[in-house]
Amino acid sequence: MKRLQAFKYELRPDGQQERQMRRFAGSCRFVFNKALALQKERYEQGEKKLSYSDLCKQLTLWKADESTCWLTDTPSQALQQSFKDLDRAYANFFAKRADFPRFKKKGQRNSFRYPQGCKLDQGNSRLFLPKLGWMRYRNSREVLGVVKNITVSHSCGKWFVSIQTEREVENPIAQGDALGIDMGISRFATFDRPLPEFDHKDHLAPLDSFKKHQTALRKAQQAMSRKVKFSSNWKKAKAKVQRIHSRIGNARRDYLHKATTTISQNHAMVCIEDLQVRNMSRSAAGSASQPGRNVRAKSGLNKAILDQGWFEFRRQLDYKLEWNGGWLIAVPPKNTSRTCPSCGHVSAANRKTQSVFECVDCGLKENADVVGAINILRAGHVRLACEVSGATRPPAAGTHRSDSGLAPCYA
Repeated sequence: MKRLQAFKYELRPDGQQERQMRRFAGSCRFVFNKALALQKERYEQGEKKLSYSDLCKQLTLWKADESTCWLTDTPSQALQQSFKDLDRAYANFFAKRADFPRFKKKGQRNSFRYPQGCKLDQGNSRLFLPKLGWMRYRNSREVLGVVKNITVSHSCGKWFVSIQTEREVENPIAQGDALGIDMGISRFATFDRPLPEFDHKDHLAPLDSFKKHQTALRKAQQAMSRKVKFSSNWKKAKAKVQRIHSRIGNARRDYLHKATTTISQNHAMVCIEDLQVRNMSRSAAGSASQPGRNVRAKSGLNKAILDQGWFEFRRQLDYKLEWNGGWLIAVPPKNTSRTCPSCGHVSAANRKTQSVFECVDCGLKENADVVGAINILRAGHVRLACEVSGATRPPAAGTHRSDSGLAPCYA
C-alpha cells in the first residue's frame, strides 16, 4: 500500500534567504487574495467561476502589468499552488466541510509550496529550493520515500520545512484487541478497562496545556496592549505572546502524539464517540435582542474542551490506526453514560453526579466515564457487524454521516 507522510524540520536560512522567503510568502498571499477578489466579483456579476487554468492565465497578465511585475521574482509554481489552495477552499465550502474562503492576513500562516524542482541532501543536512539555493536544516530524522512536494512555513519567528513523501509499505496486520474510549474534561480519555501500556490505568489525565500557561499568556498580552502599535517594543511583546502560544501548541501536540501512537500500536480497533466539537464549544452569548444564559460558565467549559484537543486526538488515531492496520469506529454519544452495561437500563437518574454511575434498576456502581467507554465499545462492535457487506475495511471516523453514501446501523 502507498503511504503519504510528511517530515517537518526547522530551517536555518541566512539573512538573504530569510528576506526572500518573506517576499515569496507575501507574493503567494497577494495572489491568493487577488484571485479570491476576482472570483467574488465575477459571482456578483453573475459570471461563471474561473478554473485553475484560467487563473494561471490571469497570473501571466499580472506579471506583465507594471504595478505587479514584482511577482516575477517569486517561483511561478509557488504562485500557482496558491490557486490550488483556493480551489480546494471552494471545494470544501461547497461540500459543507468549511466556511467560505477568506482573505489571508499578513503575519498569519505565512507559507508557500514547491511541487517540484527541489533537491534533498540528507547526508549534509541541506536542501535546494528554487530561487533560494541550498539551505541548511535541523536534520532530526531520516526522510523516507520519494519527495512529492515541499512546504515552507513561518511560525513564531522561525522557518520550517515540511517534506511530503510517498512510499510503498507492506499491508499492515493489526495487533491487539478492541478498545472503547470516552472523552471528558476531568479525565481526558477513559478506557473501558485498565491498560498495561499506561501503567494499568483506566484513563489518561488531561494535560491542560493552555491552563498551565494562562497566567503567563495574560501578562504578556497585557504588556503588549500597553505598547504603541507597530513600534519596536510592540513587536517584541508580540513575539513573546507568539512564543507562549507556540509552547502551548507544541506541548499539546506532543502529548496527543505519544498517546495516539501507544494506543494505535496496541489495539486493532478503537471505538470513540462521534463528538461534534464545534457545536459543543459554540458560544452561549447570544445576541443583543436575545442574550444567552450562564455565558461565563459556558465560556469556561468551551475553553476546557478546546484545551483538550479532542478533534486532533481523533484525527491522529484515524491515520495511525490505518497505518497499523487497525480500525477507528465512531459511534453516537447519546446515552452512552446513562445506560447500565449490566442490565441495559437507560435513565438519566443512573448518573448521580458527573463522575458516579449507579443503576437505579440493578444497583451497579461504577465510574460514569468507564461506563461510557464500555457502552461505546459495545456500540462499536454492533456497528462493525452492520457494515456494508463485502467491505474490506470498515469506514473510518466520520464516514457514517449522510454524505458518505453508507447507511448507518447502530441498532
